[in-house]
Amino acid sequence: MAKLEFRFGSMNTGKSTGLIQVWHNYTELKRSCLILKPSVDTRDGENVSKVTSRIGLEAPAVLFNVDSVLMDVVSRLIREVRPFCILIDEAQFMTEQQVRDIAGIVDIFKIPVIAFGLRTDFQGKLFPGSAALLSIADTLTETKTICGGPDNCCRKATHVVRLDKHGDAVKDGPQVEVGGNDRYVAVCRYHHGKLLGYY
Repeated sequence: MAKLEFRFGSMNTGKSTGLIQVWHNYTELKRSCLILKPSVDTRDGENVSKVTSRIGLEAPAVLFNVDSVLMDVVSRLIREVRPFCILIDEAQFMTEQQVRDIAGIVDIFKIPVIAFGLRTDFQGKLFPGSAALLSIADTLTETKTICGGPDNCCRKATHVVRLDKHGDAVKDGPQVEVGGNDRYVAVCRYHHGKLLGYY
């Protein structure tokens, strides 16, 4: 039975690496696997149609934007090659309707979808795509890493802190501001609260 799965975690938990591994497993068995990626993720450059992990792995992807109707995008693509699975990178950037679209793809076309993404932003607030996935996904899987906070506490990292050019935690700003390890650090709840001045 096809399911919608959300694999979520903080930064550096290997979400993109895991996605590429799933893609590799399907393609090695000569089974098509479609990867979708939001165009707002410009970590690899503007309009780059691939997913890249921090350890250097990559796989081809189809870009979509905030206005894309994913049901239409996927319906068009599966006429060419019916995928055995659909993978979505940076799923937190999807809209609530796009999450409803991918749930419809699972239910109507019977194609499993695995979405990979962050749960919360740098302020500890749910992204719209993540909130929708947490509410309707069939399976929720947390990916894990350790805190990169200032005292090497090694607690489980559950949050992300955005840093300014001086390396200080940023408390305000737009929810989406793409960057890498130079701009964001995965931290535990304690260090998130401490660095943002909640306690």
